Amino acid sequence: MPAKLRFLLTPVLLPLLLLLGTCVPVNRDFRATPGGIPLYVVSNGFHTDLLFPLREPRSGTDWLVFLENNDWQARFRGYEYVALGWGNEGFYLDSYDHRFPGVGTTLKAIFWPGPTLMHVNFYQRAPRPGARVAALQVNAEQYGRLVRYVQASFARDSTGRLAMRNPAGYTPEDFFFRARGRYHALRTCNDWTNQALKQAGIRAAWKAPLAHSVMHQARRAAESR
Repeated sequence: MPAKLRFLLTPVLLPLLLLLGTCVPVNRDFRATPGGIPLYVVSNGFHTDLLFPLREPRSGTDWLVFLENNDWQARFRGYEYVALGWGNEGFYLDSYDHRFPGVGTTLKAIFWPGPTLMHVNFYQRAPRPGARVAALQVNAEQYGRLVRYVQASFARDSTGRLAMRNPAGYTPEDFFFRARGRYHALRTCNDWTNQALKQAGIRAAWKAPLAHSVMHQARRAAESR
């Protein structure tokens, strides 16, 4: 969609997406897999991430191997989970020192397609389920689709390696990598999370520009039996 047309349509489409996207589920037949692979959808109220086991033997997934940093093998050996999220580069970088990005950064992110980053955050243990944490159990096929979607979102440099943007994030346990895709009002960080769940066959919203939209359906998925 041309940028000018997207700018004109956003004030009309965004409220409609907020209303319909949250309430209309896809993959409504999803049921949690008893004894399946654990997966979490986490939110800070504005942004959502996917939280994976750092090493998952049933699928052969090892995120430390994928992230290609030998120093992290020893540094995060005792950690159990890793959170991965996608978002606007300017919004992420303006959030250092616990700041909320300024009005200019926010409006630019909404109305003008911008570069993106992958945020990687290591967790020592699983978070406790609650209003901002949905705990899921999925089968191996669903988990594999989700992993492939997330891994494909990382950009690579001319040598084929992952491209780190910042060697230090908000804490000593998180980092930023360059990502594929452009961010705008109809393709937000929460839409990325929602699309990951949809493509994996997990219950999700039809469209989810906001964190609330993602979490509403993720909690419904967590409760499914």
